[in-house]
Amino acid sequence: MQSCKPVKTPLTTTKKLSALNGTQLGTEDSTKYRSIVGALQYLTLTRPDLSFSVNKVCQFLHSPTMVHWEAVKRILRYVQGTISLGLKIRRSKSTLVSAFSDADWAGCPHDRRSTGGFAVYFGGNLVSWSARKQPTVSRSTTEAEYKSLAIATAEVMWIHQILDELGIPHPRAACL
Repeated sequence: MQSCKPVKTPLTTTKKLSALNGTQLGTEDSTKYRSIVGALQYLTLTRPDLSFSVNKVCQFLHSPTMVHWEAVKRILRYVQGTISLGLKIRRSKSTLVSAFSDADWAGCPHDRRSTGGFAVYFGGNLVSWSARKQPTVSRSTTEAEYKSLAIATAEVMWIHQILDELGIPHPRAACL
């Protein structure tokens, strides 16, 4: 994939991934799929822009199909086109902890669970992020959003506790 044609987004927005679509991969190809997806999981440590799409393809590790393999190849094409991106931590005068969260209501067509995510900043630097399926089904988009916000709030409280333990002064109120 080193000389592949890059794409601008890691996943297409028109197709939803499903466990039922596509033909099953063989044993050797399934092993390759799991290996590449595992490597992509490590890449999310410095590339939070990949978190959502890698989370999606991870949901099919037990039984990958050609459709899932095509999604992984698209992520690799995106990485090829954005190879210079990554986390950059810079000095900041601000010590405000701020968080952003979002959720897609009933995004999974099989179990109707939502995928929620958050990004937490310390000053201008991204310090924590996550994108994962919510453990329960939400009855509304508002409920899915509140669940995501609650998880982000817990993360902000944890970061405040770490800052307190390290003796780093910061505003008591965070911006969510």
